[in-house]
Amino acid sequence: MLSLEMKVLKNHIKRYATALGVGVAMIGALSTQSVQAQVSKIPPPEIGAKGYMLIDLTTGQTLAEFNSKERLEPASLTKLMTAYLVFAAVQNKQIALNQNVPISTNAWKSEGSRMFVEPNRPVTVEELLNGMIIQSGNDATRALAELLAGDEGNFAGLMNQQAKKMGLTGTNFQNSTGLPGPQHYTTARDLAVLAENIIKDFPELYKSYYSKKEYTYNGIRQPNRNRLLWTDESVDGMKTGHTESAGYCLVSSAKRKLPNGVERRLISVMMGTSSDQARTQESLKLLNYGFQMYETVKMYSKDQAIASSQVFKGKEDIVPMGSRGTDVLINVPKGMTDQLKATVERKDNLIAPIKAGTRLGTLKLTLGNEVVAERPLVALKDIEEAGLVGRLIDSGRLWLKE
Repeated sequence: MLSLEMKVLKNHIKRYATALGVGVAMIGALSTQSVQAQVSKIPPPEIGAKGYMLIDLTTGQTLAEFNSKERLEPASLTKLMTAYLVFAAVQNKQIALNQNVPISTNAWKSEGSRMFVEPNRPVTVEELLNGMIIQSGNDATRALAELLAGDEGNFAGLMNQQAKKMGLTGTNFQNSTGLPGPQHYTTARDLAVLAENIIKDFPELYKSYYSKKEYTYNGIRQPNRNRLLWTDESVDGMKTGHTESAGYCLVSSAKRKLPNGVERRLISVMMGTSSDQARTQESLKLLNYGFQMYETVKMYSKDQAIASSQVFKGKEDIVPMGSRGTDVLINVPKGMTDQLKATVERKDNLIAPIKAGTRLGTLKLTLGNEVVAERPLVALKDIEEAGLVGRLIDSGRLWLKE
């Protein structure tokens, strides 16, 4: 990587030779990957599932996928969307965790897995969340749906509205629980996005509920069906699902700290396996593949100058560009770091004033001849407008460039 001083000097040398438009500068061998590059270089293990997806939340990269856009039955993975809407209502103070919730006959008589709520027994939102997330109780889930929308049909409408906002194009919900329905489906890719949104939008609520190994209500203790919570200490969620038609499903998330200090979080989505044991083993296999076959490299620190552009009519003639507020992290197939390169596409001959945070270019990362990742580059500081004389001089210089 070039030092900031070298970049500034390079810009001064190019100052009178660069035409108006977009400049491109090579800035050395760096680290990145893409789904296509990774799959071709390090094939994922054999996975016995109808569809799966593995993503890295730390870098935003997809590490492996199979039938990830195929519409499949989600079973109780549906409850991830129910949880998202309840979390949002709690965060927005529409409801409170200690709020008592009336239990309807419809919720009480729910079929399938249950929390065993009773119509005349007080139960809070917090208890129902534990019952839904840990025990996968359909009765708890319906009670929460009715609390937010009056009935489950209205709540399904809210679920689909939120799915649309998230860009879940392969998803349609008919109920809050995941019981089979002719138009109740989703995809592995959509579930990965949904899980990511839960973790990012509600980190404290995620931490509070999804890692619990058991929950007792009404004198009945039930274990979390996510066996990975016992198998791998880095796993801290998320949700299981099963019906005869959907098979055994599991969305799981794990976070591990690397020797370089970077914390990686992966999300695995496993749909349509043959048994409880299979969904656990296949999910663990996929998570270990992601952690062991790829390393995460910190390419640049947040607010570090990666490149710079020429500025006219400003008090300064160079504006530094970088990733504002976020480190640039990239997953690299092990042993391939030296094969990766980075290129900056930027706007040159900028006109002041320029506000910090304004997008000025793009960091493109390549493996061989393939662009495998892109990151926006923004102005790292304000560039104020020059005085009248300075502006007039630069106007003349720009005119001579035409």
